Amino acid sequence: MDIRLLQPSDLPLIQHANLENLPENYFLKYYLYHALSWPQLSYVAVDASRPRTSPYDHPKIVGYVLAKMEEEPSDGIPHGHITSLSVMRTHRRLGIAEKLMRQSQRAMVETFGAKYVSLHVRVSNVAAIRLYRDTLGFTVEKAEPKYYADGEDAHCMRLDLGPIRAQIAEEEKQMEKLTRAKPWVTWGEIRALAS
Repeated sequence: MDIRLLQPSDLPLIQHANLENLPENYFLKYYLYHALSWPQLSYVAVDASRPRTSPYDHPKIVGYVLAKMEEEPSDGIPHGHITSLSVMRTHRRLGIAEKLMRQSQRAMVETFGAKYVSLHVRVSNVAAIRLYRDTLGFTVEKAEPKYYADGEDAHCMRLDLGPIRAQIAEEEKQMEKLTRAKPWVTWGEIRALAS
């Protein structure tokens, strides 16, 4: 499984995954707006085991996260927002959603200096709530009555990105220490730092 940045050519496949898995659906231009406005924040999971039979064969996208920065945050604090997260049923419980979310959160901090990330989730979506709360550490900030078009309530959830900022700062410190100790660094040493 490969996780990579979403590309505009992925958008029809993302829309298909959304139609397959989620009750909320968006126009293609909404996905395009995210991809062009915040190209660093949205990722796809691609099934790398599927062989390509021609140069025109599209990759099999099995999951995605669509994310953005809040353009005019009411609290004045730069923060990200997860617009949509979806993993195909055939690829669930493999850690893909967690990897997509963590990659997007890190990009929010590195690229935009985000302090926290928010999202909305249906109160009936127990599996997603467990992922966000138990695996990723989100907390329920408030309930939003009748948030969804069908009248269902949403939990507004939030995650402080301070630990990610601290991890990035530590990695930068280690890299600086390594480059001061010797004027060249091998790819193996860089990979060891990243893991």
